[in-house]
Amino acid sequence: MKQHIRILLVDDDLKNSMLLKRFLEAEDYMVTYADNGAVGWELYNDCKPDLVLLDINMPQINGFELASMIRRYDRRTVIFFLTDRTEKSDRLKGFSLKGNDYIPKPFYPEELIARIEERFAQMNRTENRTFTIGDTVFSYDNATLTYRSDVNAMSARQADIFLLLVENAGNTVGRDTILSKVWGDASYANSMALNVQITYLRRLIKDPSISITSLKKKGYALTVTDTSGSKR
Repeated sequence: MKQHIRILLVDDDLKNSMLLKRFLEAEDYMVTYADNGAVGWELYNDCKPDLVLLDINMPQINGFELASMIRRYDRRTVIFFLTDRTEKSDRLKGFSLKGNDYIPKPFYPEELIARIEERFAQMNRTENRTFTIGDTVFSYDNATLTYRSDVNAMSARQADIFLLLVENAGNTVGRDTILSKVWGDASYANSMALNVQITYLRRLIKDPSISITSLKKKGYALTVTDTSGSKR
């Protein structure tokens, strides 16, 4: 499985980063390197990594800022902070940004490999969350909606929203609940973003028996209608 794991390493320490890159590649990981956060953001969008290794103190965009940018759109990619900032407040900030691990420098490369292997082994043991709704199969882990032979890819955020609706099918899920669980807060900007994502989700649903209904200022409900026309 290692050869299928794509790693984005973002660190302005070129010498040590090259050594770490070679070590990871010797273990059959695919590694892309960026020497600052701005380049890291560009490469993240290009290479779609499974794991991001982030230094914190970097020019232009620091590691905390880059992690925050990634988490606005992506809740699945694993993020490890690799840093010499060991204060409790820094560690707490790293985890508050939904970082998956915080590894102080200096560290042994073997320790990093062990943590990577454990993280991905744990993810592989997680039960695949697949749901059948009407004639559609929703795979949360793959972020896809499959209607007959038609497969539509969803963004991670769309999959998070749809999961909440599926788990509460037939019942209204409050806007504040969705905003809190998916975005982390119910700000006006996030509320507007939710409207946009619901519009996208409605376009992705090809199954005529499935609809997302809205209750003004209250929330959304996933409704499934069987062939007799009754709702369930």
